[in-house]
Amino acid sequence: MSEPGWVQHAIWWHVYPLGFVDAEHSGPGQRLPRLLGWLDYAVELGASGLALGPIFASTSHGYDTVDHFRIDPRLGDDKDFDGLVAAAHDRGLRILLDGVFNHVGTEFPGFQRAQAGSESDRQWFRFDGDDFATFEGHDGLPALNHDNPAVAEYVGSAMRHWLDRGADGWRLDAAYATPRQFWATVLPTVRAAHPDAYILGEVIHGDYAEIVAETRIDAVTQYELWKAIWSGLNDRNFFEVAHALQRHNGYLDAFVPLTFVGNHDVTRIASRLDDERHLAHALVILLTVGGTPSIYYGDEQAFRGIKEERIGGDDAIRPAFPADGPDGLAPHGWPIYRLHQDLVGLRRRHPWLHDARTTQIELANERFVYSCASGDDSITVGLNLGDQPFSCAIAGEVLAGAADRDGDTVTVPPHGWVITSG
Repeated sequence: MSEPGWVQHAIWWHVYPLGFVDAEHSGPGQRLPRLLGWLDYAVELGASGLALGPIFASTSHGYDTVDHFRIDPRLGDDKDFDGLVAAAHDRGLRILLDGVFNHVGTEFPGFQRAQAGSESDRQWFRFDGDDFATFEGHDGLPALNHDNPAVAEYVGSAMRHWLDRGADGWRLDAAYATPRQFWATVLPTVRAAHPDAYILGEVIHGDYAEIVAETRIDAVTQYELWKAIWSGLNDRNFFEVAHALQRHNGYLDAFVPLTFVGNHDVTRIASRLDDERHLAHALVILLTVGGTPSIYYGDEQAFRGIKEERIGGDDAIRPAFPADGPDGLAPHGWPIYRLHQDLVGLRRRHPWLHDARTTQIELANERFVYSCASGDDSITVGLNLGDQPFSCAIAGEVLAGAADRDGDTVTVPPHGWVITSG
């Protein structure tokens, strides 16, 4: 599948709205407009799009959908959504929606009717007697029957509805759990009406390129690289990162993955890393290699948060942002925000990095020098996890980072990094 041309310039700021506006455990309210006060913050960060978590009517965390055609009443209504889309588009920000189409919540009207004995509604789900299939064993998340054409029509209709209202694309939640043929059936109907929509699938394991080809989605989430970044930095083992980047090059031959170092489902990168000095290294990798980068809200302020496998275990990684806007953020996070600005700005000035391939120049456990190139364009990156400086031959102008240059030799300081042109 050929992705929309605008995606080459896309850098998403990923927000979990129910947490961001402190709505998950609240009653009905017009809370979605609080995001309006953060759009300029996203623009100043360098983002070109707002990737929203679930915003449709649900019972609790948003992934137990009750109505795909209604804004969650804890967030607001259609008018609030239209206002957010208009304000975002006025600033040049695209809107990516989170589509939970693998499963629904137990209060989904069709499921309620199915449990009451409606045979036609039972066909929407996979029942075995009174038992129903669930998403990964969660009793509150009955899985849809994706072999039913009525389910395909419903999902396609919901996707088209919100694209009609101004959304620019979809993230397909748990795409790895949904039959691939289902998406191959649904997406052509969506693209016929909205050929410029961007369709991203959440995929954790598996053959990424094969999944993209068989589902006809544009991209999948690059969990392999995410894991290699924090694990390699913690172990001071750049061989793991280099191996992942070789595989990443192969994916880029088929599609451009969504890259990230944080999202709503994982421990925050600032908490995951053993040495806070290496947070910059994670960001440098994210924002120099090929991919469509996504920055999870709060990571740009070095928020901490550990995901726990328990009820409420996501709360720490899905916090509320200050109701009074950016001025309410703590001062200690702004240096990391400015680092994000610098690296995002570099990437925006070099949009060819979107599908750039990496080539290893020098590799050891604690140091890594690689080039990123597309056509005649290239940059070189030097990363040092060690307690001693290291020198290597790197030509070109220093674009970011700190390094001493002596002719064509650059010395990267302990726990430092550098990006040069060419």
